[in-house]
Amino acid sequence: MPNGNYAKLHKSGEKHKDNMLDVLYHAVTNYGGWILAITYGYCFGFELTVDNIIAQYFFDRFHVNLHTAGIIAASFGLANLFSRPGGGMLSDIVAKRFGMRGRLWALWIVQTLGGLFCVLLGKVESLSGSIVVMLVFSVFCQAACGLTFGVVPFVSRRSLGIILGMTGGGGNVGAVLTQVIFFRGTRYSTETGITYMGIMIICCTLPISFIYFPQWGGMFYGPSSKGLTEEDYYMKEWSLNEKENGFHQASMKFASNSRSERGKRVESAPTLIDGTPNIIV
Repeated sequence: MPNGNYAKLHKSGEKHKDNMLDVLYHAVTNYGGWILAITYGYCFGFELTVDNIIAQYFFDRFHVNLHTAGIIAASFGLANLFSRPGGGMLSDIVAKRFGMRGRLWALWIVQTLGGLFCVLLGKVESLSGSIVVMLVFSVFCQAACGLTFGVVPFVSRRSLGIILGMTGGGGNVGAVLTQVIFFRGTRYSTETGITYMGIMIICCTLPISFIYFPQWGGMFYGPSSKGLTEEDYYMKEWSLNEKENGFHQASMKFASNSRSERGKRVESAPTLIDGTPNIIV
């Protein structure tokens, strides 16, 4: 760690050894983490699914040879070189002007557009048209992955590691479920499965509208009328005894730095003068 060896810091008492049950509790009871796990399941999860079925799609539907189908399929993943980090950059850019509400709107718009292009991919009947639509779909799908992780770090400071794990795991679960529902056996043709998959992306992106940070607001509502601060939000994860021992200092620093999520056009929550938050229980 920046301030020394992790084991020695624990032994000396300089580093607080967190209670795993408390960390787990604050992660699983935070609905924002579950919503992001679902939405990531239908951007990264769908990316994994498409990686698995897209070569077969072009081989069966357009009768290209396996070598050509493989090259076309590989181009889907190549978009990760710029679209995934591009999504993260877009999240930061909109946050500078619109704060957290901008991050949420950008995620919803990009992932919904990805779903629409996925629906279109299952409908296009020409080889060249399908390749173009697939490439556009891949950009939006993978950019949504970067946009998701533009929001994840702010859901919880104390339980950040578990929230990250929940979100990443949601991607794998989404891939498995999609494969089983739409591409197992002969229930649907591949193009029909892709169309239904796009509709599922659109539907499973809607819960983003329910994510609400009282200090910053959500997609449709501004900050809480109670005037809660970043410190109020992140201090709820610590008990009074833990705060008396100073274990919450890292969260306090994070809360101070996260004031930038208010944005320039979002009504700001009040900034505390003395740095002491009123803890809302």
